[in-house]
Amino acid sequence: MSVTLYHNPSCGTSRTVLGLIRDAGIEPNIILYLKTPPTRAELENILAKGKLSARDILRSKEALCKELGLDAPGISDDQILDAIAAHPKLLNRPVVVTPKGAKACRPADVVLELL
Repeated sequence: MSVTLYHNPSCGTSRTVLGLIRDAGIEPNIILYLKTPPTRAELENILAKGKLSARDILRSKEALCKELGLDAPGISDDQILDAIAAHPKLLNRPVVVTPKGAKACRPADVVLELL
């Protein structure tokens, strides 16, 4: 099974998700998204695979989210995706993509639905 993990090694939840994937006998394609940010097209692909909205992958607890006004009700998916593409720390980690779909895996055991 092909598994891609958008990973932040300093995040405990992201490390837990990586462990759960490896415990399932899978070595994922790990993308350190803060060093290699996903493009706007890659973000759109994640949304399509997971039938997600941009808010589903937005890290709303990040201070920058509030600073940019992304938590306002009228903000569009396009505006959120533009912000995540420009500021990858706004990606709600970890995001996992498999043939079964895509999800922001919070809490960590959500990843099991994708394996």
